[in-house]
Amino acid sequence: MKWQQRTAEELAPDLVEKYQLSPISARLFALRGINTDEKLDFWFNATEENLADPALMHDMDKAVDRINQAIDNGEKITIYGDYDADGITATTIMTEALSILGADVHYFIPDRFKDGYGPNLDRYKDIVADGTKLIITVDNGVTGIEEVEYAKGHGVDTIITDHHTFQENKPDAYAIVHCNYPGQEYPFDDYCGAGVAYTICRELMQDPVPELLDLAMIGTIGDMVKVTGEGHIIVKRGLDVLNQTERPGLRALIKNAGLTLETINETDVGFNIAPRLNAVGRLANANLAVELLLSDDDLEAQKIADQIEDLNNKRKELTTEVYDCCMELVRENSWQKQNTLVLYDPDFHEGVLGLVANKIVEKLHKPTIVLTKNDEGEIKGSGRSFSGFNLFDALNPLKESLLTKFGGHDFACGLSMEEDKVNDLREKFEADFHVDGGLETKEYDMELPMHDLSPQTLAQINQVGPFGTGDPQPIFSISDPTITHFFKIGKDKNHVKLTANKKDGNLAIVGFNKDYLNNNLLPFISKIFVTLSLNTYRKQVSLQGIMEGIAFASPKLAVPTSVIDLRQEKFVMGFADRYLLFDKKNIPIVKNRLQIDDDKISLVKDYDQSGETVALLDVPRNQVELNAALEKDYQQIYLRFLLDQLPVEQIPAKSYFGKVLKYIYAHPALKPEDYRTVAPYLGLDYDSVLFILRVFFELGFVKLDDQKLVGESNPKKQPLTASKYLMATSSQIKFINQLRTMPTQKLITYVNNLVKR
Repeated sequence: MKWQQRTAEELAPDLVEKYQLSPISARLFALRGINTDEKLDFWFNATEENLADPALMHDMDKAVDRINQAIDNGEKITIYGDYDADGITATTIMTEALSILGADVHYFIPDRFKDGYGPNLDRYKDIVADGTKLIITVDNGVTGIEEVEYAKGHGVDTIITDHHTFQENKPDAYAIVHCNYPGQEYPFDDYCGAGVAYTICRELMQDPVPELLDLAMIGTIGDMVKVTGEGHIIVKRGLDVLNQTERPGLRALIKNAGLTLETINETDVGFNIAPRLNAVGRLANANLAVELLLSDDDLEAQKIADQIEDLNNKRKELTTEVYDCCMELVRENSWQKQNTLVLYDPDFHEGVLGLVANKIVEKLHKPTIVLTKNDEGEIKGSGRSFSGFNLFDALNPLKESLLTKFGGHDFACGLSMEEDKVNDLREKFEADFHVDGGLETKEYDMELPMHDLSPQTLAQINQVGPFGTGDPQPIFSISDPTITHFFKIGKDKNHVKLTANKKDGNLAIVGFNKDYLNNNLLPFISKIFVTLSLNTYRKQVSLQGIMEGIAFASPKLAVPTSVIDLRQEKFVMGFADRYLLFDKKNIPIVKNRLQIDDDKISLVKDYDQSGETVALLDVPRNQVELNAALEKDYQQIYLRFLLDQLPVEQIPAKSYFGKVLKYIYAHPALKPEDYRTVAPYLGLDYDSVLFILRVFFELGFVKLDDQKLVGESNPKKQPLTASKYLMATSSQIKFINQLRTMPTQKLITYVNNLVKR
C-alpha cells in the first residue's frame, strides 16, 4: 500500500476566527474542501429544516398522491423491504409513518435463505393474493420488472423506492422514487434506502419528522453511503436523536451492545448497532429486527433485543468457524500459491459467506469466493476482492456459462450456480487474475502535532465529523518516532501496544492484527499512520492512537551495515530500491500478495544496476545461483529467502509412498485431480500427493488410462531413490533448508566475502 498526503490551501484567517477553529480542525476542514463561509455554516448549523424539497425527487408527487389515496380508501398497503440494516430501518420508517397517518399498512422482509435478495415473484404473488392493493418497495425494487408486471396485471400498483443502480430496463411501476434517477432535480444523489424512505415521509407528513432521523442515520451508516451534503445532516442530527431516543427497541439494543446513551457516535453505530441488525437477516428472518424497532413496549423490546444478541453472538461464532474451515481448505489443497480462491463446503452457513470472504481477503490478499449448498441443492456464494481486481468484471462474462444468478460491484458480489461447475469456476477465476493500477493508495491528512495532545484534541477533530463515506476519519502521520514500551496484547497476542515519542510529546498507540511487528522491526519504522480515539482506564480518560499503517525505511545507523539478515521475519517492509527474485514464477506473488510495486521487482539474472538497496526475496535453486547474485554491486543487501517454488516443503516419508500406491491399485477409477479430495484421508496435503504421483510416473509404477490413474501390472522393481526428480528435489530442499537455518554470522560472513565493495 502507498500512502499519499492530502493537500489543500489553508483556510482564510477570518473563517478560522469566525468559527473559532483550532489549527488542527482548520486544516482538516481545508483538506475536505469545506473552505467557505457558506460550507462551514452548513456544516455547523444545518438541520433537517435545510434538507431539499422532497418534491424534487423523481415521481414524488405521484407516489405521495397514490399513498394518500390508498389511506383514504382503506386499501391494504404492503411495504416490501430488505434484510440488511438499511432495508430494516427503511421498512420501519415507512411502516411507522403510514401507521401514524392511519394506513392499513403491513410489511414483508424477504428471507435470505428462501427468497433471496430483492423482488421475488412468488412473494409478490402471495402479497397480491393476500389482498394488498399497493406495494411500496424500500431499499430494493429496480430489478423487479417481472414482479411489478405481475402485480400490475392483477390490479395492484407498485411504488418503487430505491437507491441501487438501474439496469438496462426499468420496472413499469406506478411511480419510481429514486435519489439518483436520471435527470431529476433533487440535489443529493447518494441516499441509502432508509434515506429515500425518510424523504418520502417528509413529503407525506409535510414535516421534517426529526423523530425518524435515528433510523435514517443507522441505515446511512450501515449502508456506507455518503455522510457529506445532506448525508451530513442525516447522520449528525440522527446521532442527536439517537442519543436521546425513547424507542424501547433501540434502548434495549444499545443496552445489550454495552453502549451509553448521550455518548454514542458514528463508530458505535457502524460497529455495534448496525451489525446487530444485520445479524438477524444473516441467521434468521429480519422481520424480528423490524418488530424490535417498531415496539413500544419495554419488556417486549428487551425480549427481542436479547434474541438479537444471541443471533449476533452466533453470527460471530459461525464467522470464525467457517473462516477456520476455509483456511484449512487452503492448506489441505495447497492453494497457498494460488492468486485467487474459490472455497466450497456444503455445510458452510450461507448467512456469513460474505463476512468470511472479506476476512480472507484481508488476511491473504487474494480475491475470494466462498460457496455453500442450500436446502434446494443450489450452490450459493459471496465474493470479495481488493483494489486493482474488479470482481464484477471478472465474473460477469461467466454468468451465461457457469452462473445461474449473479450481481455485485467492483469488490463484492453474490452468485448462484450448479455444483458440477465449481471446479470450472475455480479454474476460470484463477486464469483471469490480474491487477490493474499498481499498489492501492491510501490518503492521510497531516503530520500529528505531538505537543499538548489531550482528549480535547479529539474534540477539535470531531468538529469535522461525523465521519464516514465521503468524509473519512482523519489519519495522521508520526514521522521518525522513537518507539518505547512495545509489547504484544490480546488473548492470542496478535495485537501490539507501543508509545511513539517525539521531542515535543508522545502518544500511546494500539495496533490491531499487527502481530508481525517485533523488536527487530521497530528500528525500521519511519512513519506510523494513526487515527485518534479515547481510552478509558480506571476512570482515567486519555488520548490514544489506533494504528492504520506503517511506512518503513532503512534505519540510520552510526556504523552502516551492508548485509542485514531478516530471514526470520515474515513481513516484507517495502522500502528497498529493488526486490530480486531467482524464479519468475514468484513475480505475481510479490506483486499481488506482498504488494510490491512492479518497478521495484527484478529477476536476479536481469539485474544490472549498482549502488542500490536490494532484498533477496526468494531462494536460489543452488549455490551457483546464489554466488552469481552476490557478485553484483549493491549498497546494502537484505537477506529474506521467503519464497520458493518447491513442489513440497519436505519429502514425504517412505510409508506415505506405499500408502498412496496401495490406494491407487485399490481405486483405479480416480483421476489425478480426484486426489485433492483423497489427500486428507491419506494424511497428506495435495502437493505431497502430486509429488508422489510424479515420482511414480517416472519410475513406471503408475500410468494414465483414459485420464484415470491405474497401477502398472508388472512394474520394474526399483527403489524410490532411482527417481531423478525425487533426488533433485531432495537436494534442493536440503540446500534451501541450510540457507534458511544457517547461523546469522556464518551467513553474513559468507555473503560479505562475495559481494562487491
